[in-house]
Amino acid sequence: MTGSMEKASHVDPKLASSPDLEHVEAGKEASIARPNAISKERTPEERALVWKQDLRIVPLCATIYLLCYLDRSNIGNAKTLNSSTHNDLLSTTHMTDYQYVIALMVFLIAYAIFEVPSNYFLKKLSPSKWIAFLMFSWGAVTMGLGATQNFAGVTAVRFILGMFEAGLFPGLVYYLTFWYRTDERSIRVAFILASATLAGAFGGAIAYGVGHMNGTHGLPAWRWLFILEGIPSCLSSFFVFFFLPDFPETVKWLSAEERELATSRLEFEASHGHDESLTWAQAKATLMDWRLYGHYAIYFGISTPFSSLSLFTPSITAGLGYKDLLAQLMTVPPYAVAYVITLLVSYSADHFNARGLHSAVMATIGAIGFLASAVLPAESYHSRYGCLIVAASGAFSCIPPLLGWLSCNLHTTGAVGLAIAINISIGAPGQIAGVWIYKADQATRGYPTGHWTNAGLLFFVAVGCVCLRIYYGLLNRRILRGGDVSGEVKRLFRY
Repeated sequence: MTGSMEKASHVDPKLASSPDLEHVEAGKEASIARPNAISKERTPEERALVWKQDLRIVPLCATIYLLCYLDRSNIGNAKTLNSSTHNDLLSTTHMTDYQYVIALMVFLIAYAIFEVPSNYFLKKLSPSKWIAFLMFSWGAVTMGLGATQNFAGVTAVRFILGMFEAGLFPGLVYYLTFWYRTDERSIRVAFILASATLAGAFGGAIAYGVGHMNGTHGLPAWRWLFILEGIPSCLSSFFVFFFLPDFPETVKWLSAEERELATSRLEFEASHGHDESLTWAQAKATLMDWRLYGHYAIYFGISTPFSSLSLFTPSITAGLGYKDLLAQLMTVPPYAVAYVITLLVSYSADHFNARGLHSAVMATIGAIGFLASAVLPAESYHSRYGCLIVAASGAFSCIPPLLGWLSCNLHTTGAVGLAIAINISIGAPGQIAGVWIYKADQATRGYPTGHWTNAGLLFFVAVGCVCLRIYYGLLNRRILRGGDVSGEVKRLFRY
């Protein structure tokens, strides 16, 4: 663990006996060489710069992820769309429930395989070019899903879809490190990730509307759903190619003074988007930094609830007495509430610099929602629907602070890119587990296996966050009291 400490922090030995130790316990960062490096106070010029960046970057990134998530999760809507008339995905392609789960799983296998290499290409080819390529590709593949005829076709196309979608989310989180300081990232990651919940809300509403197209030009509605939701991704890729800014050093819409400020404000955090490539030394140090595996384990725990809610919310609502198109429409409120809660929690986590605590609290709330849904009688439809809203809000809202917590304790763009990709790749087995826990034969009983599993994993996430927060606090105390300084400014761990 000495290696982890050396990478994380250098402080003046005088701090060991200073009141700054209390700052550490509040989650603050101490630095004798540059005390303002982590100050939340911004000059008017810096505030104007960040706002200018936000207008160009955050809405566009959130829209990109919304389209990605819409194309990923619409298979859940296709499964139940017009099922009463046997015009749904499974009936038309003659797939069983088991084969449907296999089709979901192969997407996640591809997702895990291609995440890490995708971040390499994002840096190598530039964000705008690589993300535009991914968008056009997954949009075209989504449209291709509308032409599949059987289990083999659906499974093959879903694997290809996972291959192209794999790099987007870790790539966007990595991309933000080129533009924002550590204490600025969680809320922006939240805006991007929250668009997944927004996509869930939109997806239900869109499926409700498209459901009325059943039989148009001889096609069942689920085929129209894939075709119509793939088109926006293809068209938007051209906009992204031309308008997504790559690095602060290269954009034309910043003045020379603003470009200098944009790069200098990140120097203390060793975030050099355009200049720095991942070296073998950085890769080895990141892979051997064992404290990061605590973050990875926690993210594994949250991945199962995230995945299962994303893919099975239409099935869960259908099991609550809502049928066909109404079941699609009733998926909207849980996602809409989760969207608002996610933004509020992420803002609070950044504002109070307490990402671990916020994640622990929200994971506990989500676990209680799943637990209550598991123990309530199967016929308690309204109560279980309320529990679904609570569970979704807790499960989704703890993810942005977790990702912000990981990235703010890494201080080179190379390490951030690799660690985020590894983090999400390790979460992939958890997502794969998520496709198996909501069993079709338990629909009339309220899916107890799925709810119990998600409740247990969210309690695990909460305990893991508390333990990691305590561990970081102990490391900070050792750093401050040890005085092992080699001449460079050291950072304390944030939590």
